[in-house]
Amino acid sequence: NIRDWLYVVDHCAAIWEVVQNGRIGETYNIGGLNNINNMEVVNVLCTALADLLGEKREIFSDLITLVRDRPGHDWRYAIDATKIQKELHWAPAETFESGIRKTVEYYLKKLSDSPVGASIQK
Repeated sequence: NIRDWLYVVDHCAAIWEVVQNGRIGETYNIGGLNNINNMEVVNVLCTALADLLGEKREIFSDLITLVRDRPGHDWRYAIDATKIQKELHWAPAETFESGIRKTVEYYLKKLSDSPVGASIQK
């Protein structure tokens, strides 16, 4: 399954760009220009975790288990963001990989700051 991925800060920046410079009454699709399948997403996550935790990638990638897709699940969600790119000159600042890395860093920090995370690290 393929989805268009967009880092949350880029999404907020796009909304702000539309608020400030979009034409009243117009619709602007906001997309990440990152049409990536689910397995690629998981692999990028495994790589980011391994890099940030100083572990071998296989520690995480060996945990991947394929499951049957739910009936009626859409194979692809994608956004045509051509209009916001052309009219407002907006494009995401983050690549998929950099956005995932920032997201993983955020959650690792949240975990390390929590009582549960502190006890895991001991």
